[in-house]
Parts: sequence; C-alpha cells; structure tokens
Amino acid sequence: MRAVRVVAFAVCFGVAAIAQDTARAPVIVVETPKGTFAFQTYPLEAPKTVAHIVDLVKHGFYDGQRVHRAIPGFVVQWGDPQSRDEAKEADWGRGPAASSGHPIGVAEITKKRQHVKGAVAVAHPGLPADADSQIFITLADRPDLNGRYAVFGGVIEGEDVVERLQRGDTITRMTVKE
Repeated sequence: MRAVRVVAFAVCFGVAAIAQDTARAPVIVVETPKGTFAFQTYPLEAPKTVAHIVDLVKHGFYDGQRVHRAIPGFVVQWGDPQSRDEAKEADWGRGPAASSGHPIGVAEITKKRQHVKGAVAVAHPGLPADADSQIFITLADRPDLNGRYAVFGGVIEGEDVVERLQRGDTITRMTVKE
C-alpha cells in the first residue's frame, strides 16, 4: 500500500511539474495585416532555441519583416531582415545576410516534438546547429522534416491566419507573453 502511495505522489508531482513548466513557457504573439496568431514555445525540449528566438522578438528583430516563403499545404516562413527591402526580394531567405548573424549553435532536434500541422521550427542553411532567425510553421503534417529541423513551438491560436499568409505579407509586430 505504501508503494502505491509513493508512486501516486510521484505521478502527481510529475504532472504538477510539467504543468508548471508549461505555464512558464513563453507564448509568442505574431501580428500581421491578415490577423494575429500565437504559438506556445517548448523550452524544456529546445531551451537555447527558445531563448534565442525570444531574445530576437524582445529586440524587435522580426517587426516589419515579410513572409519570404509560403507554400500552401507545406510551410510559411519568415525571419530574414532583408525582406524589409522589396528591392532585395530575389535574395529573401538566402545567403549570410538572411539571418540575425548569430546562429543558435546547437541542434535541439527531439523525437518528442514532430512536424505536425502547426509545428513551429527553425530553418537552417544546411546544418541544424547553424539555425538562426528563420522560423517556419508547417501547414500540414510533414514527417519528412522530422529529425532535420528543431521544433521549438506549436500554434495555439489563429491557425487560420497562418494558412492565409502569402509571400510578401508583413510581420507587423511580434511580442512575448511570459
């Protein structure tokens, strides 16, 4: 009987700890002319990625950028500061200037967080540890991306807004709710 109580306590405590960590996870709110959406971050699985993106958001890095990739049924992507300049449209999403210039430095890819519809991940130019500021959201389940990109969040509000975004749409402002 005592063993059952100890196990029950451990299970309850574990659930409380998980709920507490989820409650502390930052939520990022993204405002666009087509509406607002929000995504929950996963700091337990991707602590450095979440910290990096949250820092960029807090410093206004994404404000005024444009969506540089939007493929229906696949992904919506932004995070290239060059996208603020329409004259550089041919280079949006490409080259060394297409990021903050400060790679995360680690690939926080886990089997726990998969590329399901609404997953939020970081793009990279070839090596997962070189991921930086480019964020993408999957518009459908994409198991082909699992093990290749770090999922650090999931859309919790405004999924319909994400689906309406097109190349050239502006990220008016991003903010963090902690």
